[in-house]
Parts: sequence; structure tokens; C-alpha cells
Amino acid sequence: MKHVLSAVMLALAVAGASAREVSVHDPVMAKEGDTWYVFSTGPGITFYSSKDMRNWTPEGRVFAGQPVWARKAAPTFDDHIWAPDVQFHNGKYYLYYSVSDFGKNTSGIGVTVNKTLNPHSPDYKWEDQGMVLQSVPNRDDWNAIDPNVIEDGKGNAWMAFGSFWSGLKLVKLNKDWTGLAEPQEWHAIASRTNGASGAGEKAGPGEIEAPFIFKKGDYYYLFASFGLCCRKGDSTYHVVVGRAKGVTGPYLDKNGVDMMKGGGSLVIAGDMDWKGLGHNSAYTIDGKDYLVLHAYETADNYLQKLKIMDMKFDAAGWPTVEQADLNKYRSYQLPAK
Repeated sequence: MKHVLSAVMLALAVAGASAREVSVHDPVMAKEGDTWYVFSTGPGITFYSSKDMRNWTPEGRVFAGQPVWARKAAPTFDDHIWAPDVQFHNGKYYLYYSVSDFGKNTSGIGVTVNKTLNPHSPDYKWEDQGMVLQSVPNRDDWNAIDPNVIEDGKGNAWMAFGSFWSGLKLVKLNKDWTGLAEPQEWHAIASRTNGASGAGEKAGPGEIEAPFIFKKGDYYYLFASFGLCCRKGDSTYHVVVGRAKGVTGPYLDKNGVDMMKGGGSLVIAGDMDWKGLGHNSAYTIDGKDYLVLHAYETADNYLQKLKIMDMKFDAAGWPTVEQADLNKYRSYQLPAK
């Protein structure tokens, strides 16, 4: 396998700019056996497999059609499923995802379950569990998109989610990880509007979304994306972080500012070569820490591209990545199997 990968890398190096890079939005990653998988926003949720995290084979879509509940939650849903999150629990993979009417909080979060991520396995079959959470305009001042699930030290699962409106929320899940716990338990964890923006259809000015909670040592780290996504050269997305000793917060940045009061320490932002860095996920796999995100490359007409970057922690325990590594960590798309 080492020689095969070396040959692939050499071929890509020779091809240079002609080699196609992986183009994704909102990437999340998991490893099963010796294979990594990346899932991303797209029709039916697009996903890729890789043996080395650099060369990726497109594997198609998770959903051949649309989730049966999607049209009820979002009447203008067009099969474009947003912001997945993949988790392994109790011997199965849980893939959370969101549907929405664009620019409104007419949204819902669902989950589908599989025994394996390998689409070539006889056990491969996604079984949709339906809607976990729904937001409704003029009822809710939050938006049910961008899910991320984290397990606390007591074995409880919590789902972080949210975009614009009053900010990011955290809700406790049931023991099956497919619905809300009863009695319900909710927490507000980050906001750029002091936690209040009203329950109308319009999002308001609070540019925050894409929560991802990552446990490292004594802390839970809450990553979020500030700014605007999906505007090519005008994208202002950038990644910030805060941390807490407990999963429900409060999450404070390096200066001790609560993320509920607009706090958030910069992890990485755009530069002349790359714009709109954000919607990250974070992992410890095989003893190494990774930050996964998308970024728009200026030199390629602002095409969104996959970045899987080494993440380190400084002496004070804060996550860091190297800006210069944006050009180093390029992921190439191989032909479909």
C-alpha cells in the first residue's frame, strides 16, 4: 500500500495544477478501519473515502432521494442537505444533517444510522431515524441547522446547533441519540447579539454558526464560525474558539470573555490566497489532532476546497494551526470506483 500511495502522490505532483482538488462545504470526518471518510453539504450528502487523508475517492451520496420528513420542515427543500455531523456510538455510525429554507429558520435536523461507512460492505445501509429538532419562524429565535453531537463524561449526548438569530444552542439527547431527552434540557452557549434577536423570519445581524465541541484534556472546546459563508471573494467566515470545564459552558475565550457575550478567540481566518475559512470540525485520530474545514482559493475562482490541518495546543492549552499550511494541505480527488 505504501508504494501504491507513493505512486499516486508522484502522479499528482507531476500533474500539478491540473489535478482536481476535493471541493466541499462543511466537511466532517471519521475513520473506520484503515479508511477515512469525509461527508459534506450537497445533494443527498456527498462523501469521499481515503487511505491517506490526501487522496480521496468520491463514493456518491448518502441519500438517493430526500428524507421523507424534509418537506414538512422546509417546504422549499431542494434535496440540498446541509452541514452533516458523523458520530460513532453503540456500534453504529450516526449521521446528523439539516434541511432548511434558505435564509429562514424554517429548518430541521435529522439523523440516519448505519452499521458501517464502507459503501462496498454488505452491511452498508443507512436507516433514517427522522427529525430530531425543528425550528419555526415567529415561534423560535434560533435556527435548527449545523448539528454537532458530543458525549459528556457521564455518557450523556448533547447536540450543539444554530445559525444567526440568538446564536448557538445545546440540547440534551435521549439515550438512543435520535431525539430529545425528557425532560428537555437546553442551554445557550454562544451569541453575537447578547442572546436576543427575536423570533422573526429574518436572521438579523448575529453572524455566528457551525458549532463544533471538541474534548481535549480538562476542557471542552467550542469552535464556531463568525462572519459570512458562501460569497466567494466576499466571504468573511473565520474560526473562533472558547473553552469550558463542563459541556454546558460557560465557554470563555483567551481573554475570559463569555461566548454568550460575543467572545471567541481567533483560530484561523482568510488571507489574500484563501477566503471564507470555516465550518470546521475537529478530531483526535490515532493520537493526532486535526482541524477540518473548507476554504475558498482566490487563484481558482474562489472554489471551496477541503483542508485537513494538523492542530496543536499551545502552553496555555489553546488550539493552534499554521496559516502557511493552507497551501500545504491540499486534498486531491481520484476517479470514482
